[in-house]
Amino acid sequence: MKKTVLLIGLGRFGRHVAKKLHELDHEILAVDKDEEFVNMTLSYVTNALVADSTDEHFLESLGIRNFDLCIVAIGDDFQSSLETTSLLKELGAKYVVSRASRGIHEKFLLRNGADEVVYPEKQLAQWTAIRFGYDHILDYFQLSDRYAVYELPMPAAWIDKSVGELQVRQHYNVNILGIKKQGNLTVEITPQTKLQRGDTVPGCR
Repeated sequence: MKKTVLLIGLGRFGRHVAKKLHELDHEILAVDKDEEFVNMTLSYVTNALVADSTDEHFLESLGIRNFDLCIVAIGDDFQSSLETTSLLKELGAKYVVSRASRGIHEKFLLRNGADEVVYPEKQLAQWTAIRFGYDHILDYFQLSDRYAVYELPMPAAWIDKSVGELQVRQHYNVNILGIKKQGNLTVEITPQTKLQRGDTVPGCR
């Protein structure tokens, strides 16, 4: 479903967000007080403005209630990030996602209007530690404190055996969510599905 997104802050993180939103075919209004950053995003946003997002009158003129999502990607000025987040919520923003660069920032943003906070450095650090701290994890995504999705290479003992034959859930407390063959993922898994050499296995634990 196409969304209308207000993206505030066009540093490196904000520009990466803008590019991905563009790939997903969302409509993006991008805002930054640095004209150079704004110009760098023109090819992959719907519209872009040079402005100060802490100016309440400016934000009000955008019709904040009309956006499905507001993302505050300001990373180098926490005061501006906090003020912008608070103003967006006061002006009726439906959903505000704000970027934090420190743990204390995360707490203040949540208290001042952010519906959700992303903390890129912390999240990437956790991913890096788990991804490279084990020999057999190809990718990893945390779902909650208790559950995560891991992509693993096919164990040698599983090759040419069916999912039902292995009884993975009973023996390892793991649910196989799919099988990736040469980069292509299939999630149509049955007890009769056979595992083959070279496959990787996304699973939830």
